[in-house]
Amino acid sequence: MAADGAAPGALRRLADSDLFWSFRRSPVTLAAAAATLLLVLGAVLAPLLAPHNPYDLASLDLLQARDPPAWEEGGDWSFPLGTDDQGRDVFSSILYGLRLSLLVGVGAVLLAAILGVGLGLLAGYAGGWIDTLIMRIADVQLSFPAILVALLVDGVARSLLPHERQEQTAVYVVVFAIASSIWVQFARTVRGSTLVERAKEYVQAARIIGVHPVMIAWRHVLPNAMGPVLVIATINLAIAILTEASLSFLGLGLPVTQPSLGTLIRIGDNYIFSGEWRWMLLYPAIALAGLTLAINLLGDWLRDALNPKLR
Repeated sequence: MAADGAAPGALRRLADSDLFWSFRRSPVTLAAAAATLLLVLGAVLAPLLAPHNPYDLASLDLLQARDPPAWEEGGDWSFPLGTDDQGRDVFSSILYGLRLSLLVGVGAVLLAAILGVGLGLLAGYAGGWIDTLIMRIADVQLSFPAILVALLVDGVARSLLPHERQEQTAVYVVVFAIASSIWVQFARTVRGSTLVERAKEYVQAARIIGVHPVMIAWRHVLPNAMGPVLVIATINLAIAILTEASLSFLGLGLPVTQPSLGTLIRIGDNYIFSGEWRWMLLYPAIALAGLTLAINLLGDWLRDALNPKLR
């Protein structure tokens, strides 16, 4: 009974919170949330919604390659948005490509958050030479664009892996490469929050009663630094998806047999001077732009909503 009563109480507190009020009062945020939810549901339910499986090479027919959308002359409603140069259904490829792009983006952000939050917490709480070492590494990495760092890590990882294993491990390599390029923002933000929190009275009291420094950092300091981390994670999700699309567009991301949105755009770019670009390039590009724009708008709202100076 207590659990049943706690759930409606938590929902009521959420509905009455300033965060939910600001969410309801922003039409742009509502539209961004609806678009994000629609695209995420399309990606998650791709096996149910997609009329074809673009990853099943045995089902591809080159005679159906570069067919126009169904409403144009020569189109077929079996391929509502047309087909690409391999005969893959563009609509199905976009749904499955969204799955891969979101999988890589979420995986990269989670890995970067774990690495960055851990190093930032260690640097801010320990201080001394540990803080100096971690922050100097972060400063050096910030002097290079994220895409260059991702390209470097991706290239080194591929050179170390056997050729026959590269396609099987492509997703993991791309996730690690992108995470290696964005962890710095998490580390610097958490370090700054940790420097503020460790000087407060509750941390001093915990030290006096003999609480282990690791437990102080984990139980007391970290929860107070999670607000900025959530904002950074939301914004970096869009950056990670765009970075993966850039790598795939350059031919260094996911394999052609498992196309992400970036791979689909690269394929469509080969037909930029012919009429086929209208469906082979335009529709995947719209899906990618819509997803990243919606996530960025949600990140901007979350940043403003969690900023006490704007309340």
